Amino acid sequence: MASPAGVSAPRSAASSSKTETFVDNKRKDDIRMANIAAAQAVANAVRTSLGPKGMDKMISTANGEVIITNDGATILNKMEVLQPAAKFLVELSKSQDVVAGDGTTTVVVIAGALLKQCLSLLSAGIHPTVVSDSLHKASTKAVEVLTAMALPVELTDRDSLVKSASTALNSKVVSQYSTLLAPLAVDSVLSVVDPEKPEIVDLRDIKIVKKLGGTVDDTELVKGLVFDKKVSHASGGLTRVEKAKIGVIQFQISPPKTDIEQSIVVSDYTQMDRILKEERNYILGMIKKIKATGCNVLLIQKSILRDAVTELSLHYLSKAKILVIKDVERDEIEFITKTLNCLPIANIDHFRAEKLGHADLVEEISLGDGGKIVKITGIQDIGRTTSVLVRGSNQLVLDEAERSLHDALCVVRCLVNKRFLIAGGGAPEIELSRQLGAWAKVLQGMEGYCVRSFAEALEVIPYTLAENAGLNPIAIVTELRNRHAQGEINTGINVRKGQITNILEENVVQPLLVSTSAITLATECVRMILKIDDIVTVR
Repeated sequence: MASPAGVSAPRSAASSSKTETFVDNKRKDDIRMANIAAAQAVANAVRTSLGPKGMDKMISTANGEVIITNDGATILNKMEVLQPAAKFLVELSKSQDVVAGDGTTTVVVIAGALLKQCLSLLSAGIHPTVVSDSLHKASTKAVEVLTAMALPVELTDRDSLVKSASTALNSKVVSQYSTLLAPLAVDSVLSVVDPEKPEIVDLRDIKIVKKLGGTVDDTELVKGLVFDKKVSHASGGLTRVEKAKIGVIQFQISPPKTDIEQSIVVSDYTQMDRILKEERNYILGMIKKIKATGCNVLLIQKSILRDAVTELSLHYLSKAKILVIKDVERDEIEFITKTLNCLPIANIDHFRAEKLGHADLVEEISLGDGGKIVKITGIQDIGRTTSVLVRGSNQLVLDEAERSLHDALCVVRCLVNKRFLIAGGGAPEIELSRQLGAWAKVLQGMEGYCVRSFAEALEVIPYTLAENAGLNPIAIVTELRNRHAQGEINTGINVRKGQITNILEENVVQPLLVSTSAITLATECVRMILKIDDIVTVR
């Protein structure tokens, strides 16, 4: 009875609009397919850069600048993605960067694999909502499985922290320096952890100063402050001060200007002399007030209104034996005052001794290649901040070193937030795939079918790892499954040796947070793409 009605419906739709039953589903399917295809294309673009043997991408921007990077978030950030669904994946890697800092490529690759499985499920005629719901179930189950196989870690166990940081650095361009950068990242994060709030690490308390020249080997951790500037050398100014009293000022040491554009016409010489004399006295008066507090190092904030310092004031300051660092950026002031444990001074009348910071040594250090930096060390009552001076032979290496260091810092931060470690090298993904596959057999109906295909999708990570390392992916993944079925949970791909080993013994570990957030974020993103059935452009 139903079939003739179905056939006659389109014909009667034209004649009587009351009994309209025919719905065109073709277009909605097409839009879904287009969205999934676009998102997959983005995922495939970064797939080759996954893992320690992954390839690097060279990004050439519109203004002719070249970036070489291995970081998924950076690659996707710089890509001009036009398709709205593909933009989801860019946002996805950004959010993984915010949550965990590492695993930005992983999360996109997982999303791409899940979408591929969704395509086959949808073409088998399963409703998108069913697929989406079972995805959600599978992801909650996956997080439980991961948490069950994680190992707790203590912050006092420095070796484990260094291992996880160096795992994060191994897939980067600067991987050969991981023995230097990993301990550096761990020390800098541990030095800014506040004992009162042990779970929270604010990465803004770690300032990374980049200075061109030298090699990445010269990168160092500085307990104190580093400025990528010279000391002002007007008329033989000082370059080294011991027992420094440091003032951070936000006013200008220069003759005052009128607030509105005015010109003062001076007719004879005596008046001109008087103006110059007044200026001189004005500046001298300021410097006397500064000198009276015993201050001998000045950090002067950049000024928009007028010159922060003039030749004249620099000359007087050097006569008063005060070392001057000018053009301190506005947004650095907060970091500086936190480190020096002093207060910024906004007006000359508020210049008092108790607002100054104290340090054992402020000196200008010339680096081997002509560049100069200013270091402030031995600060009394130092705030919980730290500075890292990153060096590199060219701008590309320097930028990449900074990005990699940031990833390593984020990994240590994850471990401070959630103190669990998990094996790397594709081990957790295969284990998830195995356990979800077993769980799928228990579930009834469509759900079991969907969960099984998601379990298959997770195998993309070990598959890609093996593929990027030039191994035989099918043989490797099959052998991995076999080992995991025998109960060896921590077996993974050892890319360096090109075989399957116990990954924990090889010190390839990552924070639990990286894996769990990668899976939850990827599933959220895929569910969002599945739920979209139409794109409406609004002009």
